[in-house]
Amino acid sequence: MEISTDTIKLLRECDAGIKMGIESLKQVVDYVKDFKLKEMLKKSIDVHESLQDEATTLLHEYNDEGKEPNIMAKGMSWMKTNMKMTMDYSDNTVADLMVDGCNMGTKSLHKYLNEYKGANEKAKKLAKDVLKEEEGLAEDLREYL
Repeated sequence: MEISTDTIKLLRECDAGIKMGIESLKQVVDYVKDFKLKEMLKKSIDVHESLQDEATTLLHEYNDEGKEPNIMAKGMSWMKTNMKMTMDYSDNTVADLMVDGCNMGTKSLHKYLNEYKGANEKAKKLAKDVLKEEEGLAEDLREYL
């Protein structure tokens, strides 16, 4: 079976983005006071972990180990989260941070879908499933802004 390099590249970007999302969600969920918001974030962690399993399975089919999130992006995200949470320890701040993260993730994934047009349907479906989760979470979080 011929494997398109676009398929591997798109799967790697999905993998890195999902990992970044899980890490970000776990970083803030314990700060949340509102029960409904906390449950929303926990549910999103579960969905992201399921998407991560799918990404890992697809990458293993192509004998690829995946991709870790960019170290600079991780560091900047961690710093931004900690600075904002130190200044304003509130559910609004958590929602604001998460919406920003979702927006950055969707922007990147749309870019990669356009860039790696030769990716197979499984990789594109995974990317679209991640987009659906990110866009849905961002929309659900708006009531907390």
